[in-house]
Formats: sequence, C-alpha cells, structure tokens
Amino acid sequence: MPDKILVIEDEPTLSRLLSYNLSQEGYAVNTVEDGADGLQEALQNSYDLIILDIMLPGLNGFEVLSKLRQKGNRTPIIILTARNAENEVVQGLKHGADDYITKPFGVAELLARVSAVLRRAKPEDGDDVKEASHGKVITAGELKIYPEKYEVMAGGELISLRPKEFEVLLYLVQRPGMVITRDDLMNIVWGFDYVGGQRTVDVHVSSLRKKLEMNQQSVQIDSIRGVGYKLVISKK
Repeated sequence: MPDKILVIEDEPTLSRLLSYNLSQEGYAVNTVEDGADGLQEALQNSYDLIILDIMLPGLNGFEVLSKLRQKGNRTPIIILTARNAENEVVQGLKHGADDYITKPFGVAELLARVSAVLRRAKPEDGDDVKEASHGKVITAGELKIYPEKYEVMAGGELISLRPKEFEVLLYLVQRPGMVITRDDLMNIVWGFDYVGGQRTVDVHVSSLRKKLEMNQQSVQIDSIRGVGYKLVISKK
C-alpha cells in the first residue's frame, strides 16, 4: 500500500505541482484548498503525512495544526512557509509540526523531506533501502549518498558538493539511464518560479561532473545534446 499524503494548499499551480510530483514518486495524494475542509478531511480519514500551507482561506495553517494536535491527531505534518519567515517556522514547530519547507522550493528538496519524515514516523519500513546507524543510504556504483545529511562519499572520502549540486545528483541517481531535460531539472531543483535561466543548470551539472570524475569512475553524467542529461552507472 502506498503512503497516503494530504496536501492542504489553496494556490492551484503549487497544489498541482505537489500532487503531480508526489504521485510520480508512488504516493497516494489527496488535495484540499482551504483550512476548514483540510481539517475535516484530516480528522475523518487516515493519512501518513500532511503537507500544510500556512496562508490558507478560512482557517489558517496554524489553526488547522493546533486543532489537529488538540484532538489527538499525531499524523506527521510538514508546513509550507514564506521565505525569511522565521517566526512562522518557530510558531509551526511549537504547534506540533514535524518539519517545514520555505517557498519557493525545489521538488528534490520536497521529496527528500517527505521521505525523511515518513521514515522517522515508520522506522520499521524501508526494506528496499540500505540502512546504517546514520540513516538512509543510497548506493550508486562507488557512491554512497546520504539524503538527510546532504553528503556523498566515494571510497570512504567525502565529496564536497554545494546544496544544489547535491540535489541535482540525488534526482539523477534515482533515475539512472533516464534522459532528464534542463527544464525538468530547473523546475525540480530550483523551483517552478525560479527566474534564472538554463545556464544555471549547465553550470551546476558541469561542476558536479568534474567533482565526480575526480573522485570515482563508476558514475558519470552524460550530456544529451539539445535535451539535457543522463546519469550512467558503469558495471565492473
């Protein structure tokens, strides 16, 4: 059974983006557009995770969060907050949120946080993932990738990556052999409302590729001319 996620978000474009990408990852997603309906839905039906926007019509996110916790609902909740709104983050965590994401955000960050929160809520799960004392590990060729720590190791040595380089690698390594367009990477890693151009993607991929080549040989990123990139894992 796939994990069930309730998205309470009133902005249609963002709601569709969340629903699409979470569904692509195999989650069962339901969306609600306002706080009162979201509260009712969360109380009447069982979910594994709730993604809750703070700025909602009717009941705002803080009110929804508080009422859920007051009624004994312990479903993990990730709140969506505005950039530089530290007070929202603090207030949300005090009311019982499990994690937060600031808007705008990249889809890679969203998926990593969703996975981490679900894993913490159900530590017995994850039979298809290699576990260690320091958390989830994704193995690709010579690489060991730690999503929660934003760290990559090769041969026991840490590869120093910038956050966006790590997010690009994480997205590609979860889709080996697939051609990923520059637009896809832009929307997923930098966010759908990022105002920069595709050159940003190329610069980060170029830097990431050089760092991978310097530290190991089994994982490489191929350029697909006029389209985007593909991660290739060689077999020894």
